[in-house]
Amino acid sequence: MIDVHGVMWLSYPHYYLFSGLATLAALACLYFMLTRLQRARWIEDTPTSRVRSAAQGLVELNGMLDAGGHEPLLSPLGKKPCLWYRFRVEEHRGRSDRDNQWRTVEQGVSERPFLLRDPTGACWINPLGAQVHPKYRRRWEGTQRWPATASVSKGLLGSLLRKRYRYTEEWFLAEEPLYAIGWFESRGGGREAVDLNAISRQVISNWKADYPSLLARFDHNGDGKIDMQEWERVRRAANQTAEQQASIAGQAPVVHALSKPARRGLPFVLSDHHQDDLSRRLRHSSWWSLLGLVSSSLLACWLWLA
Repeated sequence: MIDVHGVMWLSYPHYYLFSGLATLAALACLYFMLTRLQRARWIEDTPTSRVRSAAQGLVELNGMLDAGGHEPLLSPLGKKPCLWYRFRVEEHRGRSDRDNQWRTVEQGVSERPFLLRDPTGACWINPLGAQVHPKYRRRWEGTQRWPATASVSKGLLGSLLRKRYRYTEEWFLAEEPLYAIGWFESRGGGREAVDLNAISRQVISNWKADYPSLLARFDHNGDGKIDMQEWERVRRAANQTAEQQASIAGQAPVVHALSKPARRGLPFVLSDHHQDDLSRRLRHSSWWSLLGLVSSSLLACWLWLA
């Protein structure tokens, strides 16, 4: 047992365990404080762009949620029509109803893209890897691992079956405002650099795969092979085909997309909260993390000094 500075009730293993946990809690609070504060600064300092005139790279957009022609998704727990969802199923592991111990047994998030529309155009949002702050959130309890819509536990039934589950579900709805900051890219409309030589080589490779047709088209002397002069005709024809394909690709409509930046440290945030409200929530969360940092740091210092 340790008898220093009032911690005599701790054995040495427990002393090091609690000291380590307090230190880890302080580091976790520091991480959450800095990441949320940084996220709020990104939101406040990045100017809002329009889809049509947005530059390639890190961009902030404001618009409306749209399914982009797709049928709405159904959230797996509550069966709500939506454009994006995130869910978690937790099982009660406590020894009594008052013992608040829950373990996550199922969780997931949708990955299907959806549209952000503003007055100037539309941008596809790929939500994979995004930090999402949804406005709509529901939590309830039941007695099945995968609940039906009506299978909400009510008192006696839940206690008789002895299994308690807690469900949490969040979602985006169509025609709701959407704030997004992430990596913006545009494809089509002649924006991409075209390598005509590479396209020409691919065309010749495709023709070689059907050699009898290649002979029928270019073997003018009928000797059953392509000589040097005939290969020159093949190259000229392939170059013409490559130019036609590049011209068709250049006439394709421009498609805009927003996704997670490849470089670490850059934000990818989606929310149906107003931009100012989202920034305020992140700053409040950062202040709570600061409070946790101070408390856990004082506890850790007191334990280690003891």
